[in-house]
Amino acid sequence: MKILFSMLEKMRPLFEKDGKLSRLGPIFQAADNFFFAAPEKTKTAPFGRDPLDVKRYMSLVIIAILPSFIAAVYFFGWRILLTLLVSYAAGGIVEVLFAVIRKEEINEGFLVTGFIFPLILPPGLPLWLVAVGVIFGVLVGKEVFGGTGRNIFNPALVGRIFLALGYPSAMTGAWIDPAMGKWGQLLSPIRLTVAEAVTSATPLVLAKGGTLLPPLDLFLGRVTGSAGETSVLAILLGGIFLIIVGVASWRTIVAILLSFAGLNAILHGVLPAAVSPVWFNLSAGGILFGAFFMATDPVSSPITQSGKWAYGILIGAITILIRSFSGFVEGAMFAILLGNICAPLIDEVVIRTRMRRYADER
Repeated sequence: MKILFSMLEKMRPLFEKDGKLSRLGPIFQAADNFFFAAPEKTKTAPFGRDPLDVKRYMSLVIIAILPSFIAAVYFFGWRILLTLLVSYAAGGIVEVLFAVIRKEEINEGFLVTGFIFPLILPPGLPLWLVAVGVIFGVLVGKEVFGGTGRNIFNPALVGRIFLALGYPSAMTGAWIDPAMGKWGQLLSPIRLTVAEAVTSATPLVLAKGGTLLPPLDLFLGRVTGSAGETSVLAILLGGIFLIIVGVASWRTIVAILLSFAGLNAILHGVLPAAVSPVWFNLSAGGILFGAFFMATDPVSSPITQSGKWAYGILIGAITILIRSFSGFVEGAMFAILLGNICAPLIDEVVIRTRMRRYADER
């Protein structure tokens, strides 16, 4: 690392304000921040924000997503790794271009977006569509708002919904039946295209026809679905880790799951033929993955504690309503984006209410 540090220090003048490569300064700064922290550390306040703060945060999220990624590779094959590489390459190009144009530092936030995006897609989706989706998500979901920290939507969800609405045939015809053997798909070669992609129904589609898959299959992930959303076990392992390390808000997660399960129980009691039981709806689809890894995005979710409860209740309720009474079998992605839209308003209402209460007390 000392050799690398020396190389970067020698190259630094080229990328500074008056250097020959100053326009590429954001790329150099990103590399510097990625590998090294500042050598000086203050012992008393005031403290400056270390660029590694964001890196540590993103690193913990990526660690939490790893169980879902490993499960996706096990059940659907090493092609999942290709979709991940394409997601990083295509979305990273957009990120770098905007950083160079704006003459800003490259933020590590895309590391999580690029990792999550392929996990919320059908595992057999053509690679060019993976690239199109992540480019649209990063461009429209984040960069047009000013980049990381200014976006009001989760970029990965923006890309996913764009593909669902713009390429419905490709999305519904790119499912892959999960491997059932001892080694799953781990010993299978990587394929650029997937000849065995099927239009077989996902658990939520089957439930519309009255067929509920076994709980154990749903828990382990032996079902058709989006790459990283099928294994309840893998999602819980990562999600609980995020709560323990304090990255994900437990209030948001609990609010989503409680409102989802509560309204689901009521609807199932009133309309048992139309609404599946709670255990099934919690285990199938993207509600758990969305609750742990996307609804808790600190940029696009409320910052107030009370607001997190309201935000989570809204998402959980809207998800089960969309699943039960709309033409879409899954509602988590639409509900989270709706929650993103309402997040600033929720925070404003909470803050104004507290200020009014404080003024009345005085």
